[in-house]
Amino acid sequence: MGFRLPAAIRRVTFSSSQTSLKVANVPKGYLAVYVGEEMKRFVIPTSYLNQTSFQYLLSRAEEEFGYDHPMGGLTIPCTEDVFLHVTSSFNGL
Repeated sequence: MGFRLPAAIRRVTFSSSQTSLKVANVPKGYLAVYVGEEMKRFVIPTSYLNQTSFQYLLSRAEEEFGYDHPMGGLTIPCTEDVFLHVTSSFNGL
């Protein structure tokens, strides 16, 4: 029996005082990403990393931020709408 999220993407919000709780709330096989100006947190399946369109977002993140992501998860430099549009086609994975 494994832990299943109700949707392929799950947005999780916490206050800044709960940083250690954020890390604990990422199940095995998933990772946290931060998106948009408000740095909304999404927990996504690691299978997304293999998708060409997501790799494009990762290359943009590398160009903008390098490998320094102080939020504890990847910071993706796009709007929330763009992120949801790109990842919506992955829901069958």
